[in-house]
Amino acid sequence: MQLSHKNSVLSARFDDTNLVSAAGLIPAMALAVKTGLGDLTNKHLHLPGYFGANAGLKVTALVAGMVAGADSIDDMALLRHGGMKKLFTGAYAPSTLGSFLRAFTFGHVRQLDAAAWRWLVNLADTAPIVAGIDEFALVDIDGTIKEVHGYQKQGSGYGYSGVRGLNALIGIVSTPSAALMILGSRLRKGTAGSPRGAKRFVADILATVRRLRTATASGSVLLRADSAFYGHAVVSAAHLTGAKVSITARMDPAVKRAIGTIADGAWTTIQYTNAILDESSGKWVSVAEVAEVPFTAFSSRKKTDHIVGRLVVRRIPELNPKEASGQATLFDTHRFHAFFTTSDLDTVTADKTHRGHAIIEQINADLKDSALAHLPSGIFAANAAWLALATMAFNLSRAVGTMTGTDLRKARTGTILRKIIQVPARISTSARQVRLHLPTGWPWEAAWSTLFAAACGPPRTASN
Repeated sequence: MQLSHKNSVLSARFDDTNLVSAAGLIPAMALAVKTGLGDLTNKHLHLPGYFGANAGLKVTALVAGMVAGADSIDDMALLRHGGMKKLFTGAYAPSTLGSFLRAFTFGHVRQLDAAAWRWLVNLADTAPIVAGIDEFALVDIDGTIKEVHGYQKQGSGYGYSGVRGLNALIGIVSTPSAALMILGSRLRKGTAGSPRGAKRFVADILATVRRLRTATASGSVLLRADSAFYGHAVVSAAHLTGAKVSITARMDPAVKRAIGTIADGAWTTIQYTNAILDESSGKWVSVAEVAEVPFTAFSSRKKTDHIVGRLVVRRIPELNPKEASGQATLFDTHRFHAFFTTSDLDTVTADKTHRGHAIIEQINADLKDSALAHLPSGIFAANAAWLALATMAFNLSRAVGTMTGTDLRKARTGTILRKIIQVPARISTSARQVRLHLPTGWPWEAAWSTLFAAACGPPRTASN
């Protein structure tokens, strides 16, 4: 594509007060209002002082800015251009929103979390964001390091990744027929280990899952995590709520002894990297195999702390076998990956399902490519609030994609932003009605129109 030779650009002026660059914010924020985001925030978030006033409007403004592409406090200025004030109220200056965030303490962040999960329940009542959660729900938790720069960031430090940053704990839920949604988040010091605060966090997000399910739900909930979370605190927290677990086990002596008891004929070949399906036999030709063995976790603790389950083990040949003077041992010839599970899935399905835990990395990458590109404040509590707001903006974007009725149901935040939110529009008024004039030939016109019709309906009163 190149500039037209017929009409050369003679001038450019920023002088139109009836233009907006993000018309998709209208149905998006209509959905937020319909599901009670501002009302729930006013009810549960109580910040003192001048900057704590109108918390509902300020939280809604911050979420709107993030949905429109803001990844810093200064970026919130995009809410104040052209005809935005004709469409929205509460378009605060970035400096005001920054002062609002800096007024947060840890307790206020927890109040914001309380409003967030209640709003998520309302959102699920309006948009099919957790369809199928009554039949089967997969819950994943993981920690991720958000890199920061400068020594004035409170709580920053060098953690397991060797990068200076802050440690964000994320919990998500998914079903076979719905997009990934974020259940909750916690910001921790950069030097914090992954298990820190995980017990309370797991209890909180599984409580949210229970609220998202109906009273007649009969399907199971499966919590997946990596070996950093393999400990009695996390497993028992899930066990007490009735959830099943699938958590990578560390290769401690008890796990190694259990693997050593697996018979040679108990291994089943599975589909794995470079596997080939033998059409005549219907079996996989692969180097990867799985087996299972009964296992009682945390047997070194008192008997009431024991949790009975099984150890599912995947093995592949060791590519760099260790030199042995005598007969090679089991762990010299193969590499083993074991996870502890209390689920009822068969061995092969349990292994495939557990490997699906890697999907949470998509959420971490999505957040860091959108609102969590920066942790904008030097104050830890302000950054913790920013993380909570970023997860709310993510959920709203996913709900927007789900309500388009198209293939945007599982689209990334950047895709929703590009196709639905960042649509330019001109505002006109006639007979006291506001009309939007959008570009002709917009490729995603049908999706945008479907969302607009669904979101801009009668207002809804918050139910929580």
